[in-house]
Amino acid sequence: MKIAFFDTKPYDKTAFDEKAAMLGIKIKYFETKLNEDTVFLAKGADAVCVFVNDTVNKAVIDALGEMGIKILLLRCAGFNNVDMKYANGKIHVLRVPAYSPYAVAEHAIALLLTSIRRIHKAYIRSRDFNFSLSGLTGFDLHGKTVGVIGTGKIGKVFIDICKGFGMKVLAFDKFPDKALAESGKAEYVEISDIWKNSDIISLHCPLTEDTHHIINKDALSMCKKGVVIINTSRGALVDADALLEGIKSRKVGAACLDVYEEESDLFFEDNSGHILEDDTLARLISMPNVIVTSHQAFLTEEALTNIASTTLENFKEFKENGQCPNEVCFRNGRSEDCKSGKCF
Repeated sequence: MKIAFFDTKPYDKTAFDEKAAMLGIKIKYFETKLNEDTVFLAKGADAVCVFVNDTVNKAVIDALGEMGIKILLLRCAGFNNVDMKYANGKIHVLRVPAYSPYAVAEHAIALLLTSIRRIHKAYIRSRDFNFSLSGLTGFDLHGKTVGVIGTGKIGKVFIDICKGFGMKVLAFDKFPDKALAESGKAEYVEISDIWKNSDIISLHCPLTEDTHHIINKDALSMCKKGVVIINTSRGALVDADALLEGIKSRKVGAACLDVYEEESDLFFEDNSGHILEDDTLARLISMPNVIVTSHQAFLTEEALTNIASTTLENFKEFKENGQCPNEVCFRNGRSEDCKSGKCF
């Protein structure tokens, strides 16, 4: 069993090599991202393994089909980089639905605390032996209202942490979690109530047609003055230009971003010696109330181990049984996890 592994980083290999050796799987690593110009590298493999910034469009799917490759392994939960409608009936898409909800939820809280308590600024000052407290005043999380959009596994862990701080939680999800609602940890409300009543808004939903630019000019216009926006999910959930205008107008008090809409050619790479041509990102990073990390919320030892294990177990199970519970299908006009195990 052979896998062509694209967009490889050093931290990927440790966990994948260990698990692959246990399952008798061979992996050929490529540093380049998968796209229509690099797909030929997968020739001879039984499957391709991709991450969030690889491109699996019509041309790539057709090329894989011509090479006899029918399995696409996503080492992530999201699949917005895959043309699922076109993939249906042509290639089996197997994902990692949950690798470590704690990793992402904890990173969101870390960004929030760093921002509102000015920890990043204090760190830089103290490195220069400047121990002044001027300009470092923050605010308590206790008693504040946080709006959580998306109450899947990550969203629920984030809610648990927020409750530990003594926060009031408002939640919105297209498919509300009955157990969560009955627990009293969060109150499900309409999306407009999230905008109007939240001091902090955190995104934990997938990127779909419905959620694309869910944070936009109109949404921000309804928000409280000084609202804090957190995004550790997918960059295109936030209209970056609208966010920038919200910051400039003082409507947005702070932004904590681990993802960015146009990140694919920037994140996961060292661009420190290059001129940043993305003016919107450059201006966001220059703002004193914006923190940007490079899609690292998932990056813990536990998550990397779980990603490798689930990805390769998915591959093994599908090769042996012809089906896998973590397969993503396109049915009823939308993508969802496979129910039948016999999608085509």
